Amino acid sequence: MAEPRRLSTRDPDFESRLAGLLAFEGAQDEGVDRAVAAILADVQRRGDEALVEHTRRFDNWSPAGAADLEVPAAACRAALARIGAADREALETAAARIRAYHEHQHLKSWRIEEPDGTMLGQQVTPLDRVGLYVPGGKAAYPSSVLMNAVAAKVAGVPELVMVVPTPAGVLNDHVLAAAGIAGVDRVFRVGGAQAVGALAFGTATVPAVDKIVGPGNAYVAAAKRRVFGRVGIDMVAGPSEILVVADASANPDWVAMDLFSQAEHDEIAQSILLTADEGFAGRVLEAMRRAIGGMPRRRIIEASLANRGAIILVRDLDEACELANRIAPEHMELAVDDPEALLPKLRHAGAIFMGHHASESLGDYCAGPNHVLPTSRTARFSSPLGVYDFQKRSSLIRVSRQAAIRLGATATTLARAEGLEAHARSAELRAEGPK
Repeated sequence: MAEPRRLSTRDPDFESRLAGLLAFEGAQDEGVDRAVAAILADVQRRGDEALVEHTRRFDNWSPAGAADLEVPAAACRAALARIGAADREALETAAARIRAYHEHQHLKSWRIEEPDGTMLGQQVTPLDRVGLYVPGGKAAYPSSVLMNAVAAKVAGVPELVMVVPTPAGVLNDHVLAAAGIAGVDRVFRVGGAQAVGALAFGTATVPAVDKIVGPGNAYVAAAKRRVFGRVGIDMVAGPSEILVVADASANPDWVAMDLFSQAEHDEIAQSILLTADEGFAGRVLEAMRRAIGGMPRRRIIEASLANRGAIILVRDLDEACELANRIAPEHMELAVDDPEALLPKLRHAGAIFMGHHASESLGDYCAGPNHVLPTSRTARFSSPLGVYDFQKRSSLIRVSRQAAIRLGATATTLARAEGLEAHARSAELRAEGPK
C-alpha cells in the first residue's frame, strides 16, 4: 500500500520536512474564483431565473420553475418515516446528545449597576435568519445537518433555511429526516455557488439570511469568501485532519483505523501519528497494511496518506505536546495511558479526544460536541462551531446625571486630544445640563 512518510524529530532536516508536510496551499484557484464571481453576479441580477438555470446546468435536473426548488415540510416528515426505525433512532439519539451539549453554551445577557445609577451591560440576541449549506454531490451528510441546525436552534434562531444540491433531482431521505428532527424551517434543493448567492442576496423564492454556515466544495468556499461582509459566515474550512498522540498502551489496530477515518474523506486530508515508541509505530504500519484491503475507499486513503500523511517519532510525550501545538490540528486523539496528564500542555486543537475509547468518529456523529472545527492550523485562533456563532451581543449603556459630569470630563479631554471637537461638546453639553 502507499504509506505515510516517516519522520523523526532527531533528523537534521526535520524542520524543513515538517514544513513541507504542513504546507497546504489554501489560496483560491483563480479559475474557480472567476466562475464563482460570475455565478454570484448572475444570481444577484436575475434571482430565481438564474437559480433554475444553474440548477439545470450543474445538478442535471430540470425544475419547472422556482417553486420546484422548495421542498415541502411534509417531505421531511415522510422521509423520517421511510428511513427505518434503526436509522431514525440513531439520528434522534445524535440530535439529543448534540442538543444537550450545546445547551451549556448559551451566552447570557448581564448588567452591572454603579452606585450613581449608571448601568453597563450586554444584551444577547439570536440571529434572525440563518442559511445552512449541506453538501450533496459525492455523498450525503445528515450529520452536518444536525451539527449546524441543532446549534442554531438551541441559540434561538427563529428561522433556519437549508440548501442542498440534488444531483439528478434525487433527494436524500437521511438528509431530509435530519432536517425534520433538527427543526429546519425551510429546505431548498439548490447547491453550489448559486445557493450561496441566493442566501446572501435573496430571491423571490429564497429568503436572504444573516449568516451562512456549513461545508462545501471549492466553489462553495469561494462563494462564502465573496459574500462575507454582506452576510456572516462560519469559516472557510480546509481538508479534514487528525493527529494521534500515542504511547505503547494504545491499540495499533484502533490507531490505524482512526488514521484511515480522516484519510478516507479526501486525497488531501491529513492523518499524522506522533509517538515516542518506534516499535509501536511499526505495529501501526503493519495494522494499516492488514486493514487497507478491506477499505471501500482504499484509493482515496492511500492517496491521502502518501500526499500528506506521516508517522513522526518524538523523544517523549512532552515533545509530542509541543509539536501538537505547532500543528494545531482539527482533531487530536490522546491514545495514551494518562490523557489527563497531557491536557494542560495542549493549547491548540479543534477537538481533543481523551483516552483509548474516544474515537474521532464518535465526535463526527453523536458524542455531542460540534464536529464543525477549525482546520489548516486555524485552531491557533479559532474555535468549534457553537451556540455562540448564532448569537450576537449588544452593549448596554445608561448614564446617570452624576456620571455624565464625571465621565464627561474624561471624554472631553480625550476627544480634544484627538481633534474631535463635536465629540467634546457632546459630552460637555450633558455635563452642563439643559439650558
